[in-house]
Parts: sequence; structure tokens; C-alpha cells
Amino acid sequence: MAEDNSIFVGAKPFMNYVTGVVMQFTTKGADTVTVKARGKFISRAVDVAEVAAKRFLEGAVEPRGININSEEFTNKEGKQVRVSTIEIALSRKDAS
Repeated sequence: MAEDNSIFVGAKPFMNYVTGVVMQFTTKGADTVTVKARGKFISRAVDVAEVAAKRFLEGAVEPRGININSEEFTNKEGKQVRVSTIEIALSRKDAS
């Protein structure tokens, strides 16, 4: 079973997610980490990826791919709702 190096961005404090990304690369030795978010947290996910790559892991990590999509589901009121999603793949510069 492959390890899942994903960080799901939500309502927790911003630096919790940045620390999570940095820890995946430094302590777990991950080659790629994916930052994922839905809806109103998409902008926070972009900020997490940028701060991790440009401030904490400067020169060691770069964005390798961005995947955008949308999910449709039924909310509590029984209404069909579509929510945008994003996945940002960050990789070590020496790993391809």
C-alpha cells in the first residue's frame, strides 16, 4: 500500500497546514506532497503551498501540477450542490 502524502486544508490555523507540508518533506522524506481543498478553502490551500515552497523549503520544493475539479453532492436540505476542488502537487526539485 502506497503512503498518502496529502494535506487537506480546512478551518484550522494556517500555519498548521504549512507545518504539515514541511513535516512530510523533512521527517517522512516524501518526494511529493499534495495540498487539497474544497470551496472557500481553495485560496488558503494556494497560500499554504506557496509559503511552504517559497519560505520554508526554498530551493528544495516546487509545484509540479495543479488539478482543478468540482464535486456534486446533496446537502442537508436535500439540494444538489456543486463545490470546486483543487489539488496542488509539490515535489522535491531533484525528484521527477
